[in-house]
Amino acid sequence: MPKWRTVRDHLLYAHSESLIDDEEFILLFDLYTAKSPDLPYWKYDEFDLDKLSDDECITEFRFLKGHIYILVDAMKLPEVIKCYNGLLVDRVEALCIFLKRFAYPCRYLDMMPRFGRPVPQLCMISNAVMSFLYTQWNHLLSTFDQPWLTSDNIEEFCHAVFQKSGALENCFGFVDGTVRPICKPGKNQRVLYNGHKKVHAIKFQSLAVPNGLVANLFGPVEGKRHDSAMLAQSDLYNKLQQLDPLPNENPVCIYGDPAYPHRPQLQCPFKGARITPEQQEWNKAMSSVRVSVEWIFGDIVNYFKFIDFKKTLKIQLSAVGKMYICCTLLHNARCCFYGSITSQFFELEPPSINEYFV
Repeated sequence: MPKWRTVRDHLLYAHSESLIDDEEFILLFDLYTAKSPDLPYWKYDEFDLDKLSDDECITEFRFLKGHIYILVDAMKLPEVIKCYNGLLVDRVEALCIFLKRFAYPCRYLDMMPRFGRPVPQLCMISNAVMSFLYTQWNHLLSTFDQPWLTSDNIEEFCHAVFQKSGALENCFGFVDGTVRPICKPGKNQRVLYNGHKKVHAIKFQSLAVPNGLVANLFGPVEGKRHDSAMLAQSDLYNKLQQLDPLPNENPVCIYGDPAYPHRPQLQCPFKGARITPEQQEWNKAMSSVRVSVEWIFGDIVNYFKFIDFKKTLKIQLSAVGKMYICCTLLHNARCCFYGSITSQFFELEPPSINEYFV
């Protein structure tokens, strides 16, 4: 019998014999209460998604139960996920393990009662799903050649931005860099240290569009990199030049903060201390819509909270960059199902889940 359980038995006996009072009993009993599951993994029921309610699925997996079944089909997960050691697991259970892991900071040990599997298996399954999603769907965040990102849709995005801001008629998206704090590394601390946020971090460059999706994601790069350096490394500007112009022959553009250079396909605020009142109004109008990219950053972190717990994000011990990319894909999937504050703000419908994952 475990030592902690023996101590608790003695505490119960001592309390019944009035050797300790109520307050002492409560404090000591809580001190010697096991913080891990009481039972070994084989004592728990096997996972069955059909036994869970929609509320439980939203809380633990961030998707409704019916949408999880749709998601495994849309993402083209194989019927059976095979881990590197030959372990086979059903794709629905594998995806739920992955979603549970990233929905909130938790240990694999805490997931054992839900899935009835030992910690090593939970780790292997989660990593296998993450590797599949990254390999299969990473291109959705690296190229503009997407069925949902047609010239007509880009024109619609431009119209939505202009309706809200009244400033730019040819702006279809917003670019910004996001800093993701990580655990302090043992080596290369200066390379990963971000002086602006004063944290060790990796950075990503995101291009958000008015329907709430992240259309392009570049990274990770070292935390010390400037946003303009990421722009050059990502080759994003050359990709923008290849997009079709609007019907009035104006080139489409994106909008960024003052850290970016001013180009025909990349607009930014007027800079300097002597800008005119008209220029100030223009900056204010564009700032009111550019904040939508910050909402998207917040949604990714809020719905998949694991990537916001920096103590578990250890460079060279876990695939930190791959985690954020996969969580961005899952955010886009959530947006396809439920919309987002950004899509509601611009009054645009995101594509269906099957239109996105093609």
